[in-house]
Amino acid sequence: MPSLHDPLLIISDLDGTLLEHHSYRWEAASPWINILRQHEIPLVLCSAKSAAEIIDWQNEFSLTGQPFIAENGAVIQLDARWSDSEDYPRLLTGIHHEELFSILDKLREKFGFKFTCFADVDESTLCELTGLTRKQASLAKLNEASETLIWRDSDEMMTAFCDQLMMLGLVLLQGGRFWHVLDMQAGKDKALHWLQEQFRQRDGKQRITIGLGDSPSDALLLDSVDYAVIVKGYSRQTMTLQNDSPQRVYRSQSYGPEGWKEGLDHFIPR
Repeated sequence: MPSLHDPLLIISDLDGTLLEHHSYRWEAASPWINILRQHEIPLVLCSAKSAAEIIDWQNEFSLTGQPFIAENGAVIQLDARWSDSEDYPRLLTGIHHEELFSILDKLREKFGFKFTCFADVDESTLCELTGLTRKQASLAKLNEASETLIWRDSDEMMTAFCDQLMMLGLVLLQGGRFWHVLDMQAGKDKALHWLQEQFRQRDGKQRITIGLGDSPSDALLLDSVDYAVIVKGYSRQTMTLQNDSPQRVYRSQSYGPEGWKEGLDHFIPR
């Protein structure tokens, strides 16, 4: 089992994992966040959210300046101490948002796909469609290398849509609430590997990784870490990992931040 004195790197999903799925509360995780901060163990937030949204949550958790993974791996924010990097402050992998949105608009016009992009509507309309607050909606619209959409068509049309995206080097991912289109070159697992290498080059040592997630969209991330916590979630799909041994994988009994705390309690003795 890893200890607080080992070179650790914690990577965590947000919605449904560190944040309670319905209320966005996170107080149950607060003691562990404080412990990680005291021991200077990076807590890398990893989410489909935009960089602007994650920075807002970093401020909430007092994690400002730490690296993070946004937009399902399409955006990688560097550690504030790495300002000498040519990729600072953040790296965009693959296609940029403006070009991506143009492609989606042309596909919708050509094939008649029914979906609403976040970029299609203003903040007020997005609040009505999603239930987000005005502040959340404004930050959610600031995607840099992906687009979030609400699907309004049949399963058959979705299959055709995915086929068209694949031919263009793009992929459609299902998140906890919405769908996300991004470059095939991107991915939470690929972003994590890139960040691990940056830490190794800077620190001169390989960090032990612990990942936490609640939905099937986190599977690639959890397959890429040394220890994985599957936080009990609300998805009807079962989380399947390639290496599901009990020595490496822990499944929490509690939802959200309570399950997040439970997972770290299991793997890191205090």
